[in-house]
Amino acid sequence: MINIEGLTKEYGTKKALDNLNLTINDGEIFGLIGHNGAGKSTTIKSLVSIIEPTYGNIFFDGKNLKENRLEIKKKIGYVSDTPDLFLKMPVLYFWRFIADVYEIPEAVREERLEYLCKIFSLEDSYEKTIEEFSHGMRQKAFIIAALLSDPDIWILDEPMTGLDPQSAYNLKELMREHTKKGKTVLFSTHVLEVAEQICNRIGILSKGRLIFVGTMEELKNLHPNQTLEKIYLDMVNSDNRIDQSLV
Repeated sequence: MINIEGLTKEYGTKKALDNLNLTINDGEIFGLIGHNGAGKSTTIKSLVSIIEPTYGNIFFDGKNLKENRLEIKKKIGYVSDTPDLFLKMPVLYFWRFIADVYEIPEAVREERLEYLCKIFSLEDSYEKTIEEFSHGMRQKAFIIAALLSDPDIWILDEPMTGLDPQSAYNLKELMREHTKKGKTVLFSTHVLEVAEQICNRIGILSKGRLIFVGTMEELKNLHPNQTLEKIYLDMVNSDNRIDQSLV
């Protein structure tokens, strides 16, 4: 379980996150929904210790992230929204490097690589450098790296971006299988249809604040006879109007 309490991130006078409180349960796929700049990536980067929040606390299974970073980070598989790291490395060397960081035994590493590369159709790309890959292939390479250690918690920032339909489908199936084991998937997206297909619950972010948390069914019941797109846009636009009235 992940508990986020009072999470705030300030950049000067701007708040990228504003007193965010959220619980993500074991065994669920949780989707963070929002426009660009809504606070999705800031939330995710705080969870994986890339960003240090200005205020607030994050707990993983009751343990404070500030005090148990290394232990918690070993349990997390993270996919960034910008798969543009380690570009000069052959992808196989990159995967082996990640396996060494997570102390994955060689036999387990090779078995997992064979399994994941088959799922994402990268079996014939071992010798290529990451910079030779298209954006979609880079995304696949970093998803494989994130899942290589079979981590309990998957934290994925816009993971479907650039994936071909088959790979996107396979990733969604992997998410479902993972949470059936009682484990956790948190991912961000601005594609409402993806969230509707696979999320147990969603959180809608606007200007660094949560304006809705719940199931898709609960969201639709609050706004009957409207499309999901219309519901979302009305909520975000209403939040913007409230902000402007306070100026």
